[in-house]
Amino acid sequence: MNATSLWHAAAAALAADSVESKLAGMDQLAGLLATAVPSAPTFGPSPELLGTPRGTPPRPLLVRPQEVPQRKPSSLLGRATLLHAIAHIEFSAIDLALDHALRFPTLPPAYYVDWLGVAIEETRHFRLLRDHLRSLGHDYGDFPAHDSLWRMAERTAGDVLARMALVPRLMEARGLDATPPIRERLASVGDTRATAILGVILRDEIGHVGLGDKWYRQFCKDRALEPEATYRSLIREFGAPWPSLPMTCDARLKAGFGKQELKALAADGIVNRESPKHRVDQAERPQA
Repeated sequence: MNATSLWHAAAAALAADSVESKLAGMDQLAGLLATAVPSAPTFGPSPELLGTPRGTPPRPLLVRPQEVPQRKPSSLLGRATLLHAIAHIEFSAIDLALDHALRFPTLPPAYYVDWLGVAIEETRHFRLLRDHLRSLGHDYGDFPAHDSLWRMAERTAGDVLARMALVPRLMEARGLDATPPIRERLASVGDTRATAILGVILRDEIGHVGLGDKWYRQFCKDRALEPEATYRSLIREFGAPWPSLPMTCDARLKAGFGKQELKALAADGIVNRESPKHRVDQAERPQA
């Protein structure tokens, strides 16, 4: 396997501007990564591929978080709207993981392999959700969506430590809190397929957040920074949303958060939860 081919495939998938071309690009990348032996210390994107622009399909229409339709699963339309919102998160997560790999140079080979592998898993999640959405008479792109995850990726494009802290370890970790109650609501309306899909996603997302935690802590160590205090400082510095309450502590512990850190984050969340910014941030989280 030629590493150059792998990186060009990753860049092509990130730049793809239709759903089908992005999925086809991810299939090609998965095949190349399966035969990769990235042991060379220089394994990583070549300079001309760094910062490859993201391509996006013409649909869904991207709107402010407050303008996204309500996602209550008590009706068929509400369930489709909810599943579409989650599918959009997973579709965006493909690009996020690819950008993690294509944005930052001269990092350990394992970093790149980790995030390319995450992009492949996010593709599988998206396909599971899209197939189920189609079985309900809808498709990806049928409903508006918001792009808050990607906006945070743009804001942290200059620093891999901030990226790991505020995208996988903060924004994506919110899914660990949101998914269990959503699964319960879907189970309550008899959608066993959606419940099973979200079970797969929750299991895998614990691992993805765990990779963010691993690399965040490594980059903190490299810079002689205390991880937990730095994390809270970065949330404040970037004006990022505090973790939503209640947090799903067992999932977060599996992903690498410490018990004392969760207590401190919960205390900070109580202080911040009544602010106008917090109420806006809550609109960005899929509601159970």
